[in-house]
Amino acid sequence: MEVALVVLVVALALSFDYTNGFHDAANAIATSVSTRALTPRVALLMAATMNFAGALLGTEVAETIATSIVDLTGASTHAELAVVLCALLGAITWNLITWWFGLPSSSTHALIGGLVGAGLAGGMAVYWSAIVDKVVLPMVISPLVGFGLAFAGMIAVLWIFKSAAPAKTHRRFRIAQTASAAAMALGHGLQDAQKTMGVIYLALLTVGWANPDTGIPLWVKLSAAAAISAGTYSGGWRIMRTLGRKIIELDPARGFVAESVSALVLYVNAFVLHAPVSTTHTITSAIMGVGATRRLSAVRWGVAKNIAVAWVLTIPAAALVAALATWALWPFLT
Repeated sequence: MEVALVVLVVALALSFDYTNGFHDAANAIATSVSTRALTPRVALLMAATMNFAGALLGTEVAETIATSIVDLTGASTHAELAVVLCALLGAITWNLITWWFGLPSSSTHALIGGLVGAGLAGGMAVYWSAIVDKVVLPMVISPLVGFGLAFAGMIAVLWIFKSAAPAKTHRRFRIAQTASAAAMALGHGLQDAQKTMGVIYLALLTVGWANPDTGIPLWVKLSAAAAISAGTYSGGWRIMRTLGRKIIELDPARGFVAESVSALVLYVNAFVLHAPVSTTHTITSAIMGVGATRRLSAVRWGVAKNIAVAWVLTIPAAALVAALATWALWPFLT
């Protein structure tokens, strides 16, 4: 039973990673595709490659997910695995719902919400102070920082290139977008693949199949990197249309600034703060920031409002689904 549960958790975690890949593929490449800096297939291949590379760059975010959300100490092994399993069910369900409606919600917060909901339903303690410090505050601050930096960065670009020939400037920024999209995809792999690593690592720790002193096993890193890369390459066209065109019609300069700012925010949170922030929130707010430099009315705030509603609902909705799954499956899993 124990071995079967671990195998099931690993399989579900990699399935979540795959849905994360196609759900969040738009984060890295929507702006480059919408400005025609890259063709869709080339952009997807580049994003998948950089996601794989980013997933192998660090483990700080993974360790936060594994050790700072739910306290599983004192529970039986079956109960611990049941909580992780139901958390993944909640996160995957919310990912699929928001993907179907084309809403760029956060896979990060879906997973965290799933862990909280399943943990509470299973009678586990939740590290609320760590959630506030490493989830809630970054969830609020990162989009604001992304919006502000993107707005300021775009104002600087407009001032620097105010006398340049528009056609030549557009061509140069279209080329530059290749680098900024790659940087964004690297940050996406660095942040989002690590969350799956954290869940698998958590399951392995509960059964003693991993050593906390040696960290996350290499096979976990490689499998998580491969799953998110495969999901990214499979597409995610519904959300790509929302990010690339429905919020604002982007030009290459605005796309470059939005991607560069988003990548910077992701790197700082991963390497400095060890905080699992949402790549979706970061790039969406950056797109709004560069769009607002044209004029505030240029941003389609109705679409932005729908996205914001999905953001607010993600943690409680994923938590509710995970809690329902826990209550339904608890007698069979423990």
